[in-house]
Amino acid sequence: MSYNIADEDQELLQLLRRGSQQAYMAVYKKYQRLLFLYAYRKLNNQEEAEDVVQEVFISFWNKCETLSPEVSIAGYLYRAVRNRALNIFAHREIESKYLESLDNFLDQNQESADSLIRERQIAALIAAEIDRLPAKMREVFELSRKGHLSYKEIALELNISEYTVATQIKRALKILRTKLGACIFLNLFF
Repeated sequence: MSYNIADEDQELLQLLRRGSQQAYMAVYKKYQRLLFLYAYRKLNNQEEAEDVVQEVFISFWNKCETLSPEVSIAGYLYRAVRNRALNIFAHREIESKYLESLDNFLDQNQESADSLIRERQIAALIAAEIDRLPAKMREVFELSRKGHLSYKEIALELNISEYTVATQIKRALKILRTKLGACIFLNLFF
């Protein structure tokens, strides 16, 4: 009568189902190296392959008493290694997507922060140039732009004609365009 590996595995499985540590060690010695090579080929990472094999053997020991007597030890162990490798691949993909998402978030916030800084610099430049306008012109301009008053309301408040209000605002805008044009251009693009 010939003796083959399947018969040996069936005997080991029977012993394992009864809690035999010697049978477990025999299975470990028989399959550990082969499973490591299999896991390493799949994962291309020695530490991950070692961890997978260790986890598979721990799980195998915890479940061996409840395994069906018809189970192929080799098939069970290889399938368990393959499934854990697939879980690692899925985790890597999720991790990669998370890192990509984080990079995008950081890039957007960097751009957002840069925009806010530029906006504040431009606002400071505009405020400084408005402060340099002649007093009456500045007052008319600020009532129009900051106070959101119409030309008529400004004229009534300052006791001047609407034509004077319009002229003062046109002159203020011309001065600001001239002085701020180059500054804003340089601030926006450099």
